[in-house]
Parts: sequence; structure tokens; C-alpha cells
Amino acid sequence: MNRIIKYCKDSYSELAHNTTWPTRQELTHSAIVVLFASILIAAVVFAEDTFFEWIMGFIYH
Repeated sequence: MNRIIKYCKDSYSELAHNTTWPTRQELTHSAIVVLFASILIAAVVFAEDTFFEWIMGFIYH
């Protein structure tokens, strides 16, 4: 049980004192980059899916 308590205390200490948290501006910038990357990847997957659907329709109809 002492090992678990020590682990929790050490984890909290590292999280509270040794972690460098991003600034609000850095966090906002990163979130915007992730949002645009996600939209871009979704658009590419949609385009590929539509293209392959068209190809399969052309072949099998």
C-alpha cells in the first residue's frame, strides 16, 4: 500500500512542479492546427471514398 501512496505523491509532484504547460496562445495555435489537419484528412478520405465508389459503380454496372 505504501508503494501506491508513494507513486501517487510522486506523480502529483511531477505533474505540479516538473511539467511545463503550454501558454494559452500555444494551446490555441496547436488546437487550430489539429482542427485544420483533421478537416483536411477527412476531406481526402471523403474524396478517395467517392472516387472508389464511382470506380466500383463504373465496373459493376
